[in-house]
Amino acid sequence: MIRFFDILLSGLGLILLFPLFLIIYITIRVSSKGPGFYSQKRIGKFGVPFRLYKFRTMRIGSDKGQLITVGGKDSRITKVGYYIRKYKLDELPQLWNVFIGEMSLVGPRPEVERYVNLYTPSQRVVLNHQPGITDYASIKFSDENVILGSAEDPEKMYIEEIMPKKIEYNLRYINNRTVKEYFKIIFLTFEKIIRH
Repeated sequence: MIRFFDILLSGLGLILLFPLFLIIYITIRVSSKGPGFYSQKRIGKFGVPFRLYKFRTMRIGSDKGQLITVGGKDSRITKVGYYIRKYKLDELPQLWNVFIGEMSLVGPRPEVERYVNLYTPSQRVVLNHQPGITDYASIKFSDENVILGSAEDPEKMYIEEIMPKKIEYNLRYINNRTVKEYFKIIFLTFEKIIRH
């Protein structure tokens, strides 16, 4: 049933939001050098890699160094990219990932391989489930980059403190994966974005 809602909602989203996609894409292309979209290899269900799509918010080559985005004004983020990220608009292209079955609207955020390799055996249970655009961890840590921006060693803080907590929140949904919980998380996500 959840897959049915994923296809229905992502399909409607891609159609209805197409004008917004076009505006964001053109704005990115005009305001900075490089493509409008960005893709990154993430680890999906059962550990299978896939390409996760986003609107590009950073300067070209920014992903060759540190993987973590820190602070409200990371120097790698373009001026337009700052606002696209602020309102989570950079995540919209993942509706395509959902539509073709690589992701769900709700589920654990897919990590890069570098961090998945650090999972303990008990944490790897999240890989038995479809990754998603949002879940309780995404809502709880919506200001993650600001938290990391105040850390002396952002990557260490992410690995040792934030990542384990995010997995705990992931499991909260995984252990209660129902249609009711699915829609609850979607509504909570919209509420968080609007309040933000």
